[in-house]
Formats: sequence, structure tokens, C-alpha cells
Amino acid sequence: MVRMFVNKVGLDLHKRAFVVLADAEQERFLPIAIGPFEARAIAVADQAPHKRPLTHDLLLSVISDLGYRLERIEITRLEEGIFYAVLYLIGDQGEHQIDARPSDALALAVSAEVPIYVAQAVLDGAVVLSDEAEKKEKEELRNLLSGLAPENDDEDLDDSS
Repeated sequence: MVRMFVNKVGLDLHKRAFVVLADAEQERFLPIAIGPFEARAIAVADQAPHKRPLTHDLLLSVISDLGYRLERIEITRLEEGIFYAVLYLIGDQGEHQIDARPSDALALAVSAEVPIYVAQAVLDGAVVLSDEAEKKEKEELRNLLSGLAPENDDEDLDDSS
């Protein structure tokens, strides 16, 4: 699992809502399409308390009243373009894992100020590298390839016997 943070919440050129997660170095970015209401919930989750509780505030209150606290969230898999997340609750009764939509899980995580983790397999399938990270990766590949000596053994190439 890789710890990530909400980097941006907004609309793309087609007015579709999205959230972008980033690693601590801001080299890897994970864009996730979400609904407009979820985008707003994530965007305002860390702001001052509202006059009336929003849905994620309500759920955190219920979790607390039941004797648990949200410990972390994890985005665990990506299947056919759909992301899946898990809420990890901890309390006197032990730990509970609850399936959740990533957008809801992210709103809860931002509001509760708990860590956000993403499975490496998800990152492997959907991450976007920053320009700097991409340049660094290309340079590392060049260095690796330059260290390989080409084998120009004509005898091995002409094996027609």
C-alpha cells in the first residue's frame, strides 16, 4: 500500500467531476472520476463545521457513537474501470472493514484526517507520472540499457547448419 493525499478536486474539460490523489513526492497521481456531489463533499470536508451535518459528518458521528473510529481508508482494487475502497474502523470490539465507494471513503478520510492508502496494483493500472518522475524513469531506463553490452557474435547469428 502507498500512502497518498488528496491533491485536487475539480471538473475536467467535459464538466465531469474528479479527484486526484498524489503520493508524498507528488510524482505519482491517481485520477478518479466521481460524481459532482461527492466532489463537493471532498472539497468541503476539511472546512469549518457546517450548520447541519453533511452525509460524511453524519456517518462519522454514527461510527463514533457506536464506539469506533475511522483508522484509515484503502483504495484496494480497480476492475473494469471501477475503483473499490475499504473503510477500516477500530474500536473496543476490534477492527471492522466496510466496503465503500472511493469518493465516500475519501470524503470521510479528509473529514476525519486519517491516512489514505492505495494498493500498488491500482497504481500500476491507473497512475499518471509527473513530468519530473517520467523524465527520471526514462533516464533510469537509459542508464540500465547503456550498461548492457551488445553481443555482436556473428557466429551466433549465422547458425544455418
